[in-house]
Amino acid sequence: MSFNDGAKLDTSQVTGGGSRGGLAIGGGIGGLVITLVAVFLGVDPSVITGATNGSPFDTSQVATGGTESTTTFDQCKTGADANRDTTCRIIGTVNSVQDYWTEALPADVSRQYRAAKTVIYQGQTQSPCGTASNQTGPFYCPSDERIYIDASFFDELESTYGADGGALAQEYVVAHEYGHHVENILGLLEKGQDGKTGPRSGGVRIELMADCMAGVWAKNASTTEDADGNTLLKPLTQADIDSALSAASAVGDDHIQEELGGGSVNQDTWTHGSSESRQKWFTAGYDAGTVNSCDTFATDDL
Repeated sequence: MSFNDGAKLDTSQVTGGGSRGGLAIGGGIGGLVITLVAVFLGVDPSVITGATNGSPFDTSQVATGGTESTTTFDQCKTGADANRDTTCRIIGTVNSVQDYWTEALPADVSRQYRAAKTVIYQGQTQSPCGTASNQTGPFYCPSDERIYIDASFFDELESTYGADGGALAQEYVVAHEYGHHVENILGLLEKGQDGKTGPRSGGVRIELMADCMAGVWAKNASTTEDADGNTLLKPLTQADIDSALSAASAVGDDHIQEELGGGSVNQDTWTHGSSESRQKWFTAGYDAGTVNSCDTFATDDL
């Protein structure tokens, strides 16, 4: 999905953090194992890394996050910048997703949206939910209501997991994490804390709901505007939709197990849903265009 060249990017909605060369958590194969479980978990990679002993939503047991970076993102001013630069594309997507939910959430479910910053870091940084690194993948931390993304993750999404590398594949990741923020606002995240795994577990339903919300945003993204009323994004093409679906498929539990786990698939360990389910719920959100289509807890047809 391409940005309109003249649209203005609002860098106040993001902040920087971390530095290259930091000690990666469980580098090499260990890092892949962590990523198998944590990628797109959306809440707290420290449950995997052992940074804290609490549950993903037990904020009483998490450490204080690091200081905010003074990164200015001066290279990211317009939609043209978002079309050529991955970091700027993240910023533009954050702008679009938040503009959409600011209007849609009160209209659809009578709940006010509250803004959430994205921390764009390099290497690793600290969050109240533990250490963020490229090994844990993008995630949402409910303790500080921030999304943490290392832009280099998109290279891994393409090279390791098999997404096609298109713009909407990347934008889908951002929109998915903001889906978790919407879930938090709606008081639904705790439903994913049933301590179970498997294709119908609460955690999987939370992830599929966030996929659906990403699809809802995608359907409406070309109506979102910058602060001056300029439309941020161009209408989707079929190639854009295919790109998002490739990302959804790439991070399905069955696909990850098949590709990186020796070919064996164990549904009982699933935490995010199958490739088919992730594509299905993104499509459900896209087709309906409203958050009311995303109640994954109301059905066993996942």
